[in-house]
Amino acid sequence: MCCHGLPVGGSPSSPGCFVPLIQKTGGLLLTAERGGRMNVGTAHSEVNPNTRVMNSRGIWLSYVLAIGLLHVVLLSIPFVSVPVVWTLTNLIHNMGMYIFLHTVKGTPFETPDQGKARLLTHWEQMDYGVQFTASRKFLTITPIVLYFLTSFYTKYDQIHFILNTVSLMSVLIPKLPQLHGVRIFGINKY
Repeated sequence: MCCHGLPVGGSPSSPGCFVPLIQKTGGLLLTAERGGRMNVGTAHSEVNPNTRVMNSRGIWLSYVLAIGLLHVVLLSIPFVSVPVVWTLTNLIHNMGMYIFLHTVKGTPFETPDQGKARLLTHWEQMDYGVQFTASRKFLTITPIVLYFLTSFYTKYDQIHFILNTVSLMSVLIPKLPQLHGVRIFGINKY
């Protein structure tokens, strides 16, 4: 008898007594065996994990904190004025989000979807393509709020205003539901 009352040969500390102890923590499934070894693996039921990554716990807070960190780092550069820092924060954020959400295609994972996500951008994969979900609204409102803050702190200077408006439009227009899966002039088709 094993230490758990199972009919397995050996003592509780011997290799013959293998009783997995399973503990679910966050998105990981931890399996511990007697003897101190632990196997760590992912436990998700998603065909494509890209579809739910923005719904993960803490991702919105991490995203906002990353924008704040970028702003603080830019503020620490000597001889750069506050309006320029706000404009740079907005431009770098919008450029990064455009590349991440609207340019890069496919998934970084091996997915069993037979290549369906291969030609879709991250924005098109998010929430299985359903429009107006909480994640999509959050990622649409964030650049708008950043634009308003930037416009206020640059005191609506004409040059900054034009740069920030063009930057905002470059991340808002591709998010429109009418442009889901559309490749203008065949750009980023493959």
